[in-house]
Amino acid sequence: MLDLKGYEGALMEGAAVTIQVALLSLLLAVTLGLLGALAKLSSFKPARWLATGYTTVIRGIPDLVLMMLIFFGGQVLLNNSLYSLNQKLNDWLGGGDPAHEWVSYLPDYVEISPFMAGIVTIGFIFGAYMTETFRGAILAVDKGELEAARAYGMRSTLVFRRILFPQMMRHALPGLGNNWLVLLKTTALVSIIGLDDMVRKASLAAGATQLPFTFYMAVAVIFLLFTTLSTSMLKWAERHYAIQTR
Repeated sequence: MLDLKGYEGALMEGAAVTIQVALLSLLLAVTLGLLGALAKLSSFKPARWLATGYTTVIRGIPDLVLMMLIFFGGQVLLNNSLYSLNQKLNDWLGGGDPAHEWVSYLPDYVEISPFMAGIVTIGFIFGAYMTETFRGAILAVDKGELEAARAYGMRSTLVFRRILFPQMMRHALPGLGNNWLVLLKTTALVSIIGLDDMVRKASLAAGATQLPFTFYMAVAVIFLLFTTLSTSMLKWAERHYAIQTR
C-alpha cells in the first residue's frame, strides 16, 4: 500500500475537482460537437466554413498551448471588450457632454477562474473532435428513414429526437467513448493554470514530503480507476443502443 502521509483527503478533494472538470467539459464538448456536425452538414455555406475552420484550427494546436491562450489571452480579450463597451455606452448616454462623468455600466474587470478556464478550454478542444465523431455518425444513418419520417409529416426536431439521434448514437458511441477517455486524462493539464485538481494536490504533497513517486503513482491509480469504470459504463451504453436499434 502507498503511504500518503496523511494527504489522502487532499487527493480525494483533488479527484472530485478532476471529475467535475471532466464532466462539465464533456457536456460542453458534446454540445459543440452536435452543433459543429450539423453545421458541417448544413447547406448554409457560412455555417460549413465556420465549422470547418473551428475543427481545423483546434486540431492543429497543442492542447497545452490552447489552454494557456484561453486562460491568459481570453481574460485580456474579455476585459478589453468590457472597457470598449463601457466607453461606447458612456459616449452614447453622455451625448457628447464633456461634463458627463464616467460610469461603469458593465464590470470593469472580470477574472476568469482556473476552474472555468479549464472547463471552457477542454470543452472547446474536444468539441472539435466530437464534431467529426458526430458528423460521421450522422452520415452513417440511413437517409431513407429520415426521408420517410419527413414524408410522414414529422417536424425536424421530432425527426432528430425520434429517428436521427438514437441511431446516430449507436455509431457515435465508440468514438465518443474514446474521446471521453482522452478528455478525462487531459484534465491533468489544468494544474498548470493553478486549479487545485488531483495532479496539483499531488505535486504540492510531493514537494512537501519529497516523495514524488508515491503521490504520482497514487494519481495514476486513481485515473486508472476512473477510466476502468468509464469503459464499463460505455460498454453498457453500447449494448443498450444496440438493443434499441435492432
